[in-house]
Amino acid sequence: MKFYKITLSIAIVAAMLFGATACNEKQDNSAAKSTAAAGGMNIRYVDEDSIMANYNLAKDFNEAMLRRQNQLDAAQQQRGNEINKFGTAMEQKYKNNGYLTEESLRADQAKLQKMQSDAQSYLGNLQQSIATELEQSRTQVLDSINNFMKEYAKQKGYDMVIYKSAALYVDEKFDVTKDVVEGLNKRYVKVGKEEEKK
Repeated sequence: MKFYKITLSIAIVAAMLFGATACNEKQDNSAAKSTAAAGGMNIRYVDEDSIMANYNLAKDFNEAMLRRQNQLDAAQQQRGNEINKFGTAMEQKYKNNGYLTEESLRADQAKLQKMQSDAQSYLGNLQQSIATELEQSRTQVLDSINNFMKEYAKQKGYDMVIYKSAALYVDEKFDVTKDVVEGLNKRYVKVGKEEEKK
């Protein structure tokens, strides 16, 4: 009877040890598989600043936005000059006792206020229009890059392509920026060039 109890105890302990060992082996195997899977990933990176500086679509949009900004600056200058000119003329007229009636002075004051209000409204609308165009251009450029990258990564067999800024450190040998810019520019057909072909 005593022998039976000892044998049973040994069997239970052995089963527990075996279970613990098997469990540890499973954990070790899954960790090894995870490490192998992570180590086996084919990852590359691109420098987003370099893409935005060298991708022809982004450059075209930048030029268009500069023209729009120049248009806004010119409009601000023109409206400002008109308002200043009218304000100076009013001041001179007032100093020279050119306003014969209170009504004529109030009429010019109302005109000056309307000029200022109209200028503010016009410039505000122009600014909003430019901001909307800028956002649309930005979205179009990013969509174009993302669509290209999906095809590019599949074609090259990359599991992941990240932005350089998303990583603390990446070896330069994994940089595919130049290749990506070349591919983007090869695919991009400027609207003006398309129309010329037709």
